[in-house]
Amino acid sequence: MLQAKSFLSRLVEAVEQGQEREIVIARNGCFAAKLVPIDTALSGKRIGVAKGLFVMPDSIDAHNNAVARLFMVGVQP
Repeated sequence: MLQAKSFLSRLVEAVEQGQEREIVIARNGCFAAKLVPIDTALSGKRIGVAKGLFVMPDSIDAHNNAVARLFMVGVQP
């Protein structure tokens, strides 16, 4: 864990550039986390249980900034 903290930016860069497929981080000899590229982490078959049951309006993202401000995530007005 200490090494991962010290070299986090290098580890992320190695994963981003494809030098490493994944990096496993351990704490006290036990696996604690896995660093993988974002597209790998989000891949996989989706269940799609609501597919075709409703129509998503084009304006679904219209209020994202206002909602984000409610959660204080640093979105600019």
